[in-house]
Amino acid sequence: MPYPVSAPVRERVPQLLRRELQHRLDTLARRHRVPGAQLVLDTGAEVVALHTGVADAATGAPLTGDTAVPVGSLTKPYTAALVVLLADDGDLDLDDRVAAHLPEFRPLREVTIRQLLGHTGGLPTGPDSDTAARSTAAHYLAAVCTARDALFPPGTGFSYSNAGYVAAGRLVETVTGMPWPEAVATLLLEPLDTVPAFLGPLPAGPAAAGRPLAAGHAFNAATGRVRPVRQNLAPVEAPAGALLLSAADLAVFGAAAIGRAKALPADVADELRRPQPGARPGALADGWGAGLALYRQDGRLWCGHDGNAMGTSCHLRAEPDGGTVVAFTGNAGSATALWRELAAELAELTGIAVPAAIAPVAAGEQEPRGVPAELPECAGDYRNGGIRYRVEAAHDGGLTLSVDGDLPLPLRCYADLRYDLIAPDTGLPEPGGWFHRDPATGVVDLVQVSGRTARRTGPA
Repeated sequence: MPYPVSAPVRERVPQLLRRELQHRLDTLARRHRVPGAQLVLDTGAEVVALHTGVADAATGAPLTGDTAVPVGSLTKPYTAALVVLLADDGDLDLDDRVAAHLPEFRPLREVTIRQLLGHTGGLPTGPDSDTAARSTAAHYLAAVCTARDALFPPGTGFSYSNAGYVAAGRLVETVTGMPWPEAVATLLLEPLDTVPAFLGPLPAGPAAAGRPLAAGHAFNAATGRVRPVRQNLAPVEAPAGALLLSAADLAVFGAAAIGRAKALPADVADELRRPQPGARPGALADGWGAGLALYRQDGRLWCGHDGNAMGTSCHLRAEPDGGTVVAFTGNAGSATALWRELAAELAELTGIAVPAAIAPVAAGEQEPRGVPAELPECAGDYRNGGIRYRVEAAHDGGLTLSVDGDLPLPLRCYADLRYDLIAPDTGLPEPGGWFHRDPATGVVDLVQVSGRTARRTGPA
C-alpha cells in the first residue's frame, strides 16, 4: 500500500516515508556497488533530500547533499536554457539558421538553432575524445559540418549529437562575448543559486567553486572493488558535458523548467519542453523539446534528461501538470540500474510513477510490438560520423549489430522496423531503436541505435 503522499501529490511527506526512502537508497547503493548517491523528491509543497555513502572511495570523503557530481550530458539542458534565454532577450531567434552566426555551418546552411537544441539538425555525434581534445571549437565543427556527414535533411529525423551542443556553446560565446563557463555561471547558475563547478581547467572550475566534489567510479572485477576513474571530457565539449551538480541543484533546475522558479521565464521553460517536429528519439525518450527529453508515463507527460560522465549516472524528471520533480545522482556507472530500481520503489511507496527509462520487455510479458519478424533487407554497413555500425544476418535468420567492430549483439526485429537489443547479461530484450525505409525507393537507408542515427553506406 503506497504512503498517502500522491493524492494529491502536494500534501506533506510523512516522516515514516522519509526514513523508508533513506533505507531503500542505502540498501540499493550497496546492492549496486555505488559508493555514493543523492535523491531529491520535490512535491511542490516540500522537498525531501537524501544522500548516502562516500564521494570518493579512495579517500572515504563523505557524499553530502551539497556534493557536486559530474553529470555528463545533463549539462546539455543548461546550455539549451542559456541559448533560449538569449532568444528571449532578442539576441537571436531560435529559427535563425546556425550558419548566420557560425561560419562552420555554411555547408549545412539549412540547420536552425531550434533543430540544433532538439537534435533534429542531422548532425553526427562528433569526433572521439582524443581527437576532440586536440581541437578548437571552430575546427571541431568544421570537421563534422559537412554535406558528406549529414545524416538526414534538417527537421526530418532525430540523432543525439554532442557536436550540436558544441555548436550551441559556441553560439553562446559568439552572442555574449563570454566563454561558455562564464556565461552559464553568470546568466543561469547564479540566478538558480547554484555554485558553479566544471570539469577540467575551465574558468570558475572546481578549485574556485569551494564545494565538495565527487569522483566517478568503476567496478574492478579482479579485486571486487570500486575505484575512482579519471574524467576525460575534452575542453571543447564543455557545453555538452562539463558541469558538476548535486541532485538538489538538478531539482532546482527541474522546477524552473516546469515554470516553478523565476530564474527561467515561463516562455523559456515552455520552449525547452515544446515537442520538436521530427524528434523520434527511440530508446532515449518519447519525444524531445528544445533541450529537454519528453517522457510519457501513465497518461502524464514528464520532461528531463539523463547524464553519464566517466563512472557516474545522473537523472532528472519533472512533471509540469502536477509540479513534481525527482532528481538523482550516483557516482558509479552501475547507478543507472540503481536509479531504475529506485524509481520503481518510489512508485510503490508514494504512487509517483517516474519514467526512469523506456521500459524493456520483462521476462514472461507479452510482446508490445507483436510477433518478431525477420528483416534481412536491413543488413548492411551504416555510419554516423566516425562511428561504424554493422548489421549482419545471424545463423538463426535474425540480425546482429556491432559498433566499431565490437562483439555483435543479437537483435529482435519487428515488422514496423523497430528492434530490441538482447542484453548479454540477462538475455532479455531492451529497446534499441529502429530502421528507416526511404519512402521514395523502399530501401532501408538509416538505423537508429540508442538515439543516434546512422546512414547506410553499403550492403552487408
